[in-house]
Amino acid sequence: MGGQTKTQKVGASGFTKEEELLLQDFSRNVSTKSSALFYGNAFIVSAIPIWLFWRIHNMDLLSSAVFFGIVTCISTYLMAMAYRNTKFSLKHKVALKREDAVTREVMRSLADDKKMTRKEKDERVLWKKNEVADYEATTFSIFYNNALFLTMIIGISFFVFKNSSPTFNYMISVGASSGLLALLSTGTTSYN
Repeated sequence: MGGQTKTQKVGASGFTKEEELLLQDFSRNVSTKSSALFYGNAFIVSAIPIWLFWRIHNMDLLSSAVFFGIVTCISTYLMAMAYRNTKFSLKHKVALKREDAVTREVMRSLADDKKMTRKEKDERVLWKKNEVADYEATTFSIFYNNALFLTMIIGISFFVFKNSSPTFNYMISVGASSGLLALLSTGTTSYN
């Protein structure tokens, strides 16, 4: 990359800012903030079935605490993985759908800035598009997976294993729901 111009500043990684943004757009890695958000949401949603089994299936909280703890931790990990995979699948699709609107908005806000070059404006558009796509993909991923998880819990718990013991029902319902979501999130999806 010896032929870089002065406007294309090369970072410590050897890539220009524009190249780093493009790599970030297609990367499976999530930021620390997104990871904390995913694990926090996954823990809350994975803990909701505890109330269901305590109040409706009459499981004792203290005697079942070990089962609740282990299954909730496993479910939290699997749900966070489902969030991450779904976000990755959605991010590029959202970026394509929002590209025109984001470009218009950024160009309108930068129209009066005569000092900024066209390349710098394009970098701002790319950065904003990535930010919007990341936010929308994150929120939709959390909503979509939570809705599916809770629907599967109710279906499996009250219909499939309704006559089994509450402890077995809890472990299978929560484990199967989170495991199935994690598995389904690894495939190619067609969210519109």
